[in-house]
Amino acid sequence: MSDDEREEKELDLTSPEVVTKYKNAAEIVNKALQLVVKDCKPKAKIVDLCEKGDSFIREQTGSMYKNVKKKIERGVAFPTCVSVNNTVCHFSPLASDERVLEEGDIVKIDMGCHIDGFIAVVAHTHAIQEGAIKGRAADVLAAANTAADVALRLVRPGKKNKDVSDAIQKVAAAYDCKIVEGVLSHQLKQFVIDGNKVVLSASNPDTRVDDVEFEENEVYAVDIVTSTGDGKPKLLDEKETTIYKRAVDKNYHLKMKASRFIFSEISQKFPIMPFSARALEEKRARLGLVECVNHDLLQPYPVLHEKPGKDPLNAHLSGFCSLFRQWDI
Repeated sequence: MSDDEREEKELDLTSPEVVTKYKNAAEIVNKALQLVVKDCKPKAKIVDLCEKGDSFIREQTGSMYKNVKKKIERGVAFPTCVSVNNTVCHFSPLASDERVLEEGDIVKIDMGCHIDGFIAVVAHTHAIQEGAIKGRAADVLAAANTAADVALRLVRPGKKNKDVSDAIQKVAAAYDCKIVEGVLSHQLKQFVIDGNKVVLSASNPDTRVDDVEFEENEVYAVDIVTSTGDGKPKLLDEKETTIYKRAVDKNYHLKMKASRFIFSEISQKFPIMPFSARALEEKRARLGLVECVNHDLLQPYPVLHEKPGKDPLNAHLSGFCSLFRQWDI
């Protein structure tokens, strides 16, 4: 067996070492989620909740694999996001943001952890209220939960991505809700959070994906977002975007000193995984990130919203699934 063949085999899910790294990452991110959910109370600052999740993941992964010869990368695979009511996703504000949670809010939390590039992501929707959840809030939560269960059962060898898309849309319709357009469930690979094989939850004119069949030993992050609105999210304010990922295949000679400084810091600290601008020096980041994005050096994760209205509520659930093992995450 050649060195390349041996390395490929070591990275396969049939390797107990790889499975252990996935399961450890999943255990950490689940505990981080529990900590954030526990603190989701009226008047809690959203930025504090996001930082709590990220800090826990950094602390827990930082104590692992300290005594191995080969350096093992580990830490946050996707920054903690806390998106409220009609905000669909990716809200992870800067330290200066003063927004807080209120009684009655529907809060969507998502985050990711990795060990040696093997990624576990999780998402959960939490209602801030006493007593039973009723009305449209109950509908959208039940739709997301049921759709996620159905999707996880369909992500199996021999099934196709279209099978999942069709099934979850039928589930949402049964609750008089919509699957939010453009949400993708990606295949996960080592150091790759957005693999090419995807499940498109609900199509729109701007998003097309290839038909694919699920195969044994693949890993997917199954991402479900349901809505009581029309399921058509929009970017309302570019300044809300704080999460980015380095586009490793792009190069450009930046003109501004602030841009070069920030891009150098990003390349050193976050060469592959998505990161929050909160981890950078805020004033310099505001200046430098714009030029980096404009020249495609960074991929932004925009904060998307549905129109506030009669039922401006979304629910978000995510499951982490391998095609020959499943862990309850």
